[in-house]
Amino acid sequence: MKKKTIIGLLLLVGFTSVLFMNFGRQVGGYMNFAEAAEAGARAHVVGAWVKDQPARYDPARNLFSFYMRDELGNVRLVHYANPKPANFEDAERLVIDGYARDDAFVAEHILVKCPSKYNDTRDLQKTSMP
Repeated sequence: MKKKTIIGLLLLVGFTSVLFMNFGRQVGGYMNFAEAAEAGARAHVVGAWVKDQPARYDPARNLFSFYMRDELGNVRLVHYANPKPANFEDAERLVIDGYARDDAFVAEHILVKCPSKYNDTRDLQKTSMP
């Protein structure tokens, strides 16, 4: 092979390696609150809004704060630097992406998982074909 081709391949392999190492550090995977706090890395936590705890939006700081229970039952205060997501009250589950800080979790993104009208068996029975 030519010298330029070898150098090009080495640069491509080096760039790809750096890209994967950085991507791996940024995405910590799915964890509960305790694992996210211990890892100190970015994580996705799945859970549910604790409706009997206060949830509020501070427009001066553009900060929405609420309490969430992870899948193991741990409850943690969550801070989200945006307004409350649409359909938040209707959510069956939440997936928050962020990191643990002190006694709270700082969410950078929130995915709201609402019940689907298409999964309701009553509606399926009403619309079944003869």
